[in-house]
Amino acid sequence: MTAPAQFLASAIAACSVMPMIVCVSTQSHAAGSAYQVDTGEVNDPGFCKVDTWASFSNKRDTATDKRDFFSSVSPNCSLPVGFPFELSAQFTRSRTDGEWDSGVIPKFALGLLSGDLGKPNVAFTGALTYDFTSGQATAINFAVPVSVRLVDALRINANAGWLYDRTMDRHYLSYGLGVDLRTPGNVWQLTAEVFGQALNSADPPSAAQPRYQIGLRWRPVFEWSIDGIYGRNITGNGGSWFTVAMVRRWPAKKD
Repeated sequence: MTAPAQFLASAIAACSVMPMIVCVSTQSHAAGSAYQVDTGEVNDPGFCKVDTWASFSNKRDTATDKRDFFSSVSPNCSLPVGFPFELSAQFTRSRTDGEWDSGVIPKFALGLLSGDLGKPNVAFTGALTYDFTSGQATAINFAVPVSVRLVDALRINANAGWLYDRTMDRHYLSYGLGVDLRTPGNVWQLTAEVFGQALNSADPPSAAQPRYQIGLRWRPVFEWSIDGIYGRNITGNGGSWFTVAMVRRWPAKKD
């Protein structure tokens, strides 16, 4: 089976195994993975991956006594177009205050500067959130992610951008700061990050408050990895969250 066929088969399998992950909360997870702070790195042409994750909150709806929930599957590929360019589509289903929501976030990432050890990687990203429940485009987000690997074991990621919430007709500054610390061979990685939106009021007020996550990744081989992540207010509705994530990767073919 060819790499593209394997990629498609795994994406279909992920949707079949996790039937609730078919469709996106408009409030978070626009990075296309369980971690919210993007890196400035764009993969080589031909590289593909599928991110899947499920997040469980301790926050319950008083009427239904059901916990908030967030789940997603996000296929991503770097395209051979002559410059660093990635496309992805994140399908998500979530439950907030007892109400279910589903949608999709198509996203692009354009590599602007390819760095090295001690030199920054810079990209430009854009995403549109479409809510299947309302049948409307609910948010637009453009951002500039920057990453610097200070030493082989340590990488700093920073994001700044513009977010337009069409449902509330409000503009925000989106931001994020993350740190990745990995072991030799990249078998284990610890990630801590803070992210959110600012410079405008929000409803609920917690949506404009900082959001935090810390996670541990186990990657015994390049092709796949598993993460356990603890987060606070990650959807902007308060509460503490625990996330389980898995990534399946297909490396670019070498000539």
